[in-house]
Amino acid sequence: MLFNSYEFLFLFLPFTAAGFFVVSRLSNTAGAAWLGMASLVFYAWWDLPNVAILVASIIFNFLVGSRLARHYGDWPIRRIHLLLGLGVAGDLALLAYFKYLGFLVESFATITGVRADFAAVALPIGISFFTFTQIAFLVDAARGQAKEYSFVHYTLFVSFFPHLVAGPILHHREMMPQFAKAATYRPRLASLAVGAGIFVLGLAKKVLLADNIAPVADSVFLHAATTQLTIAEAWVGSLAYTLQIYFDFSGYSDMAIGLARMIGIRMPLNFNSPYKATSIIEFWRRWHMTLSRFLRDYLYIPLGGNRSGSVRRYVNLMVTMLLGGLWHGAGWAFVFWGALHGAYLVVNHFWRRMNVTLPVWPSAALTFLAVNVAWVFFRAEDMDTAVSILRSMSGLNGLDLPPRFAAGLDGVPLLRFTGLFHNQVVDPLPAMAWVAALLLVSWLAPNSQQIFGRYCLAPSGEAAAWSRWRVRPGLVTGVVAGIVLAVCLTVLHGPSPYLYFQF
Repeated sequence: MLFNSYEFLFLFLPFTAAGFFVVSRLSNTAGAAWLGMASLVFYAWWDLPNVAILVASIIFNFLVGSRLARHYGDWPIRRIHLLLGLGVAGDLALLAYFKYLGFLVESFATITGVRADFAAVALPIGISFFTFTQIAFLVDAARGQAKEYSFVHYTLFVSFFPHLVAGPILHHREMMPQFAKAATYRPRLASLAVGAGIFVLGLAKKVLLADNIAPVADSVFLHAATTQLTIAEAWVGSLAYTLQIYFDFSGYSDMAIGLARMIGIRMPLNFNSPYKATSIIEFWRRWHMTLSRFLRDYLYIPLGGNRSGSVRRYVNLMVTMLLGGLWHGAGWAFVFWGALHGAYLVVNHFWRRMNVTLPVWPSAALTFLAVNVAWVFFRAEDMDTAVSILRSMSGLNGLDLPPRFAAGLDGVPLLRFTGLFHNQVVDPLPAMAWVAALLLVSWLAPNSQQIFGRYCLAPSGEAAAWSRWRVRPGLVTGVVAGIVLAVCLTVLHGPSPYLYFQF
């Protein structure tokens, strides 16, 4: 069941929200149980058998985490670490079996030439997200930073439908205080209005922007496997995917936060205009913010962070980003994508150490170019396709020019007078228009936390930076949101999954 589907919008969401506030009149625990059960139904809509995997994971981690929290300070630290290790190992084993076993078997066969019979298993949707969420809980429990004795609240924490299948990755300490407040279980018009506004904004990003640029990216990357693209086709395709994943993930993040806010729950911000970043360091503080936080707090810092000198710091950065790339997908292209970002971060930190600075606009342009190049590996079906696209982007496959420029230039190396879009991979004018328009939106438009900044979206209650584009409650705002929603509903013609669902 997709957020951008009729069954979700007109059946699941109103029934779940109304039922939550009605059942909550009995007790807060009953309301939490209703929301947890509805979340499991939401998950079951995708694939009923995988509900058993999710529930088993929840029970396992609740038992381990509760025991860690209950005995923190009583048990020797070695015993705490042993139980933590067993819990994390169990989570990683589940993730490895479903997500990485096929990749490991195939890689082993490629390296050794020894083939093994292996029946591919279906990847449970959202397994990376609910696994990382629970690993964070176990680590926090072992540190004495999280305590959980209510199985109902813990089930809701893990399975809460707005974040279950594609994030954000939640921290136990952010959500449990909200589940304990009586106000969470009482309907509030302000929360409903703010949440609905954020949701509509995210829906528009998905169905009006991301889905309309997607055919351009899909066509280019599909043809790249068999066709030598022109430089213009390669650039249009790479930029189209860069913008597709931007508005797709930004839209999902807004919709998730908006859905939670409609029923009075604040989830952590996960997206903050990353293409406005002026460095790769800043990019990762803005892109998939909760994953960046997880990698920093539960991998980079435990590895030693920057505490053991520059060389060790760079090694830790590379290891963290390699594993971050592998988290996104079981394939060498994802590993290389992570390695590329790791190298970017190493260079960025080295520049800072050497006090190398650039003006704002060149820094932003260089950062965006680096990110765009890396997305090619992220999107391409294999490494050969990615390399072919990058060769075309760099002009190594020839600089294609319209035939009218041929006079006097015929025979010049790398020049081909065949036209900028001679493969007819995409319709050039609409493709370039979409790319140009969405680039301007990503660079110049305010983001959702600025637009709704006065309403303190984050769990911390921290207000966003001031923006002239902040919405004011009123009739005009409601009418505009209604019109945008109506337009979105008219273009929902079929399932259009979010890109991050595959991770």
